[in-house]
Amino acid sequence: MTKDTRLEASLLLMRLAVAAFLLVWALDKVIAPDHAKAVFSHFYTVSDLSPQILVGLGFAQIGIIAAFAAGFARFWTYGAVLLMHAASTAATYTHLIRPWAEGSQLLFWAAVPVLAAIIALFLLRDWDRMLSIDAARSR
Repeated sequence: MTKDTRLEASLLLMRLAVAAFLLVWALDKVIAPDHAKAVFSHFYTVSDLSPQILVGLGFAQIGIIAAFAAGFARFWTYGAVLLMHAASTAATYTHLIRPWAEGSQLLFWAAVPVLAAIIALFLLRDWDRMLSIDAARSR
């Protein structure tokens, strides 16, 4: 396996793992909008979202995540995924800066390496060509 092939395989694995990680949260908006509403109310202080808006947001995110997983329009989809996850990670900052405080959970820290992986994918998007719809454009 060449060095380029190892890099491309690594980026593909990271892209698909990040997509799977984010897909769970997008599906939550579609499958369990009441739970998603509670999350938005608690972390984003937005409590007046209707289930229809949350389902629509979930489907929009699913579309972006699917395009991201396929390596399509990499600048835009990788950037959108980065912004979505950065916003959700920032919304939990109190749990990140005080992980042992009452009511906090260490699991919020799982978002930090995922954010780092998304930043790496964005920065290395021109090399993320394996099974990528946009692969021909970057060669």
